[in-house]
Amino acid sequence: MAFSVQSGASGAATAALPTRPVTQPALSASASAAAAATKPNIVFVLTDDMSSNLLPYMPQVQKLQSQGTSFSDFVVSNSLCCPSRSSIFTGEYPHNTGVLSNEGPNGGFKAFHDNGLEKDTFAAALKAKGYRTAMMGKYLNGYDPRSTVDGQQPYVPQGWSQWDVVGNGYPEYNYKLAHNHTMEPHGKKNKDYLTDVLSKKGQSFIKKSAAANKPFMLEVALFTPHGPSRPARRDKKDFPGLKAPQGPAFDKLPTNAPPWLARQNPLTRSEKNTIDKKFRKRAQSLQAVDKMLGKLRQTLTRAHVVDKTYVVFSSDNGFHLGEYRLKAGKQTAFDTDVRVPLVIAGPGVAAGRTSHAQVSNIDFAPTFEKIGGAAVSSRVDGHSMLPLLDGGSAAGWRTANLIEHRHAQQAPDDPDNHGTESISPPNYHAMRTNSYTYVEYDSGAKEYYHLRTDPEELHNIAGRLSRARLAKLHTALTGLKSCQGDGCWSAGHP
Repeated sequence: MAFSVQSGASGAATAALPTRPVTQPALSASASAAAAATKPNIVFVLTDDMSSNLLPYMPQVQKLQSQGTSFSDFVVSNSLCCPSRSSIFTGEYPHNTGVLSNEGPNGGFKAFHDNGLEKDTFAAALKAKGYRTAMMGKYLNGYDPRSTVDGQQPYVPQGWSQWDVVGNGYPEYNYKLAHNHTMEPHGKKNKDYLTDVLSKKGQSFIKKSAAANKPFMLEVALFTPHGPSRPARRDKKDFPGLKAPQGPAFDKLPTNAPPWLARQNPLTRSEKNTIDKKFRKRAQSLQAVDKMLGKLRQTLTRAHVVDKTYVVFSSDNGFHLGEYRLKAGKQTAFDTDVRVPLVIAGPGVAAGRTSHAQVSNIDFAPTFEKIGGAAVSSRVDGHSMLPLLDGGSAAGWRTANLIEHRHAQQAPDDPDNHGTESISPPNYHAMRTNSYTYVEYDSGAKEYYHLRTDPEELHNIAGRLSRARLAKLHTALTGLKSCQGDGCWSAGHP
């Protein structure tokens, strides 16, 4: 069953749904259920720290690409887990969510909860429109199912019909999963491998939702390929001898590198060997994720809902491994860290197409809400991607995305603390377009990379720009980093 895409008065697109004259009597319960069942479903698979160079090792994702639309310039608002995921849930930039790091007074689950953002997620909006909503896997850094929050233990935020969430799932074994308000202990047997457990739960949720004739939204948020990148035991010997890609930026500093980066020494042979091992484990750990994606889509087909389900695959941020002499980590404004995979297939979505529109993770929430027929809050900074999915032009779409970063000392138990391997740059704001990346540090340092002539971002030419050009860039970036709601759409057209 196909769904067309229509534009409303605001210009944002929504899935076309049956309407009825207001003079008709109220629908019966069975008729209401049938009307609800016409709403499209959403299955959202979100990986953790997945860089684009891992796509060649995921055949199910490649199959999804052939049947849907890929976005070549999908950029995250902050290349760190919790700020990025907060933007995904709400459609707001970090400077508006107030979630600027993984922990501390302005970071993590505590900041998200204390800032009252749980009522503003796409889940809350969709549930209010009659959707069954399920959150599975990783929620936000600092969430612990064992903790009591608002009198609940485990705590389940509003907006979610089903809750299957783990606090520390990075090891993939020996964890406790919060199944709604009860705890499920899992050990170290093969059947306990977390990605496989989430796969089965996701399949069950799809089957039950389809059988109940209810529209549904399922998010499966993985802990992989985030370190320690533990693969399922069946995949531990995959890709023997695989080495990390060594492109032009590998072990090379950009010219006129900013001070924090210019201090990096060339990689040693030992460090390069470690990078190779990490990359191989990352590829191995994603095999279970790829298999899960295939099984979820197979379940949609068997439940006869595949034709009215959007399947979305992406990552919360990218990852560098050796590029620019940086070992393992993220948080920079380089494309390695901020430009990540995004593939969408579903009703009316153009197959085998690549869009070059400047989309961002702030666009997930309004897209999902438009799919479900929910009103998009005036607080949302993003825009529905539906007009881009049917093969339409990107003309009129925003031309610039904002990237934010706040330097923070990482605690020893922060999963994103890779010890001496990981570096958190100084505070910066950046603006990325299809032709350049411009970065301003609080210190006054600047970077400018011309992506059309220097796609590897190896030549910082900020010092060669005229005062007038720098002034225009500064004005445009200032508009983005202070924007709110609809103002972010106009600010995204510098």
